[in-house]
Amino acid sequence: MSAMELIILGIVIIGLVAIIVVLLQRTRDTQGGGSVDLIKSDVTELNRSIMKLQESMGDKLERNNDTMQKSVQKQLTESAKLIADVTQRLAKLDETNRRVVDVADELKTLQNVLQNPKQRGVFGEFYLESVLDNVMSPKQYQTQYKFKDGKIVDAVIFLEKGQILPIDSKFSLENYNRMVESKDKAERDRLLQKVKVDLKGRIDETADYIRPSENTMDFAFMFIPSEALYYDLLISNIGASSKDLIEYAFRDKRVIIVSPTSFMAYLQTVLQGLRSLQIEEQAKDIQVRVGKLGQHIGRFETYMQKLGNSLGTTVNHFNSAHKELGKVDKDIVKIAGSNSGVEPLLLDKPAVDE
Repeated sequence: MSAMELIILGIVIIGLVAIIVVLLQRTRDTQGGGSVDLIKSDVTELNRSIMKLQESMGDKLERNNDTMQKSVQKQLTESAKLIADVTQRLAKLDETNRRVVDVADELKTLQNVLQNPKQRGVFGEFYLESVLDNVMSPKQYQTQYKFKDGKIVDAVIFLEKGQILPIDSKFSLENYNRMVESKDKAERDRLLQKVKVDLKGRIDETADYIRPSENTMDFAFMFIPSEALYYDLLISNIGASSKDLIEYAFRDKRVIIVSPTSFMAYLQTVLQGLRSLQIEEQAKDIQVRVGKLGQHIGRFETYMQKLGNSLGTTVNHFNSAHKELGKVDKDIVKIAGSNSGVEPLLLDKPAVDE
């Protein structure tokens, strides 16, 4: 029996005792035998009522106990599910934390790699090759393309008619990172000039790969693997004259500066322009060939005219010969006195269109 049941039972017993005490007190106060019997009858009835009440309370307590046990069992089940779910989430969170730590370690390794100029150059070449490999077949490009003088460009794209488009990866970060981290304006301006000198040098190096004598296009791509550096170039964060730097690259050196995200857009634009140029050239060639076809048709018409005239002369000769044959036949008929056996066959001359 639970504590609650014991408390309720105790209350009932105390109430019962209190009632008995009251009745006994009333018994003492009452005089006469009839009153005693009446009291006894009341006590018996009261005892019966108390028994029913006790039985009802027991049933009710038992039902409450079952309900409470079911409720507690349900609560424990839900608690167990919640604990299991929390445990699972904690396990996933722990796995995520480990991955974050791994990524942080990889980023730290990448940062160490990018601090070394040579390794950074290798990274830029690898990045460029990955971008080309994702969108082109191996036959459409070549990495580490060697020119006749031995110089090597990072990659070239093979175009129509044997032309090639040189692409060189440039990744100058030392002065740029110092400039970004600098808090002093004078120091920042000084580093800015160095960044511009660096970028101009890289542009000039890329322009050296434009060699129409070796079938290259008259422009080249300079691939910057850093979106941040490229973005700063576009929004003019590298000095007020950064636009001049971009214009210097394209207008003076025929170099198009691209980033990983803009590279394919520029490349598709160039390829589409080359296709349009090829279509235009093909249209001109077709126009020339159509002109020659008109000349041939004119000559053919002349020859056909001459042939028609010749056929008309031949038909005239044929008709004249048949007329002469008819005359010969008439002479024979007069001499031999026989019937005529030759019917002159006359042909029409070929019609000539005006």
